[in-house]
Amino acid sequence: MPLLSRRDLDFLLFEWLDVERLPRRERYAEHSRETFDAILDLSARLAEERFLTHYKKADREEPVLRDGAVRVIPEIREAVAAYAQAGLLAAPFDAALGGAQLPHVVHTASMAHFMAANVATAAYPMLTAANARLIAAFGTPSQIAAFVGPQLEGRYLGTMCLSEPQAGSSLADITTRAVPDGEDALGRRYRLSGSKMWISGGDHDLSENIVHLVLAKAPGPDGRLIPGTKGISLFIVPKFLPAGSEAPGARNDVTVAGLNHKMGYRGTTNCLLNLGEGVAHRPLGSAGAVGWLVGEAGAGLALMFHMMNEARIAVGLGAAMLGYRGYLLSLEYARQRPQGRPLAAKDPAAPPVPIIRHPDVKRMLLAQKAYAEGALALLLYCARLVDEELTAQTEAERRNASALLGLLTPVAKTWPSEWGLAANDLAIQVHGGYGYTRDFDVEQLYRDNRLNPIHEGTTGIQALDLLGRKILRDRGEAFARLREEVARTEAAAAADPALAGFRQQLASAWDRLGRVAQDLVELGGDERALWNATAYLSAFGHAVVGWIWLGQARRASASLAAAGKDEAFYRGKLRACRYFFEYEMPKIGSWLDVVASLTDVAAGMPDESF
Repeated sequence: MPLLSRRDLDFLLFEWLDVERLPRRERYAEHSRETFDAILDLSARLAEERFLTHYKKADREEPVLRDGAVRVIPEIREAVAAYAQAGLLAAPFDAALGGAQLPHVVHTASMAHFMAANVATAAYPMLTAANARLIAAFGTPSQIAAFVGPQLEGRYLGTMCLSEPQAGSSLADITTRAVPDGEDALGRRYRLSGSKMWISGGDHDLSENIVHLVLAKAPGPDGRLIPGTKGISLFIVPKFLPAGSEAPGARNDVTVAGLNHKMGYRGTTNCLLNLGEGVAHRPLGSAGAVGWLVGEAGAGLALMFHMMNEARIAVGLGAAMLGYRGYLLSLEYARQRPQGRPLAAKDPAAPPVPIIRHPDVKRMLLAQKAYAEGALALLLYCARLVDEELTAQTEAERRNASALLGLLTPVAKTWPSEWGLAANDLAIQVHGGYGYTRDFDVEQLYRDNRLNPIHEGTTGIQALDLLGRKILRDRGEAFARLREEVARTEAAAAADPALAGFRQQLASAWDRLGRVAQDLVELGGDERALWNATAYLSAFGHAVVGWIWLGQARRASASLAAAGKDEAFYRGKLRACRYFFEYEMPKIGSWLDVVASLTDVAAGMPDESF
């Protein structure tokens, strides 16, 4: 069976998002609907032939640490190499860097296949592309030449090194030190020492080199690290020193101290890295891992957000596709599994019917459809904003796209992570007792997806980002821009009698979101405004996906008259939209009631009373 519905993907790209118009812009002029279709066909085939085939094997045979080196099964190396050789790693990058300048929305649709097939293997090229994009944006010409090209060719792979054992997500508390060590052809050189935890792709045998992007602090004049985030800088720290350094080919002082054994994503190595141990590797004769400063000193966190935000959206895409694949698997199972009889059946000797005939199974399938297709649509919309940010006709349009993307990033990461996981839970339920056995993929899909509400920023951290940084600190400016976009969809839906009720329901939800946000703004920095940030994120995310579903429903309704053989597809879209508005949108009011009350039921709970 397919990894995702191509009919759905074509609908989202070419009917809803009107991606065929993008080649009218100079950056994408070499492309057309034909090249987009070819990329999607290639992606589907490569994902099925190279990624899906070792999905369960990589889960059984985890990476191992042996003699200081990490080994993974050879199928992962072959898959990542095939992905790079197909040009997909470089595809969205500038032609000057060896890329094809493929629109980001099409590249995201391409990557959706690989996330659905094998999210753990897909993590390697995902992280590498984000690493290369950061260096291309902020690195020096010599750094770009040394590190970006080899990554886009797949010869080097990339990571991001933020967290530390004692600090976790609190990056202000990192203690990795970076001491100036002169300058060479690659820029201002430093020696780094410290430990980095939870590093996906931190070591492996998949590539010639691994390019780590590392956050660290340089000591001040008194030799102490500057407290907080202002002292954080960003460094390129490769596993092996590259050409252009004073010791090309030398092993850098980066050591794998251990592997983390995860409940899912087992094919993605996850490492504790020690920098500057000085035990086995002392490049250039001194202790400390060699790293080169990216951008200005002290600007590290701001630069790293370039990669973090890309990774967050990619995590959302992975979560959406895990939910999507679970939905398709449970749909196929429900159509084939005979069990029970209709409620009105009188003859106990009558043959059992496929379980898809039972109302509660239909409910679970429809919920999965609403979550999975809604999540994929959200991620493709965000990718379309990246294209607008790069190529919109006016500076005002580009700024508007950037503001919308910034506001939606915590939602794009969190909503699919939470509700894609809910879809996986329902997929197991549809399978019944078979669902929690390892013979069926839905068990592994659930375990893989359970990581997504945590890594690249937990749901709670995303909630603080959305409400604290993107709404309250911004005083609702980006919120107002998004509200205008929602209003356009509402106005378009008003003319369709079948959608008019949904339009009013959506407008009411967004109006209340705005009123609650304004009340919180007026608290003027009172910490109570953030006590129930996660409830606000839940409400906001549902309102965003409600808007996404109404947009899809409007397009589907307009196409019904001439649908022909596609009538069932469009009616499925309309039914999923109706499900979301009848089952899911009413939850928004309850979440906002909690936020508006400023309840301290959780925040005020004394430690000793738990």
